[in-house]
Amino acid sequence: MYTVLLVAHTILVIFLIIMVLIQRSDSDGMGSLGGGGNQFMTGRSTANFMTRTTAILAAAFMITSVALATMASRIESRSIVDSVNAEESAKTENSAEKNKQTPIVPTSPSAPKPE
Repeated sequence: MYTVLLVAHTILVIFLIIMVLIQRSDSDGMGSLGGGGNQFMTGRSTANFMTRTTAILAAAFMITSVALATMASRIESRSIVDSVNAEESAKTENSAEKNKQTPIVPTSPSAPKPE
């Protein structure tokens, strides 16, 4: 389900980018390519259609974003920071256990004998 939603989200993003780029602006932008879509609709109806389509795509984008964030928070995974902290605490515990072992105490003086 997560993968399907992620693919749908990616497709929505691509269409949203395309819709924003082809909209007519003051300087015409990329909307002037091919007449800006004015060949099959009037200028006002094209603008209304593009505005509504952009709004619908933006709403769908927000919904899929929230759904993906919710799903990702429910997936039990550890972050990199948590794994580094766990490794460091394990190393600390291991070194503490090694230090807790009975210390080696010499039974006789270990200083060299003078000759």
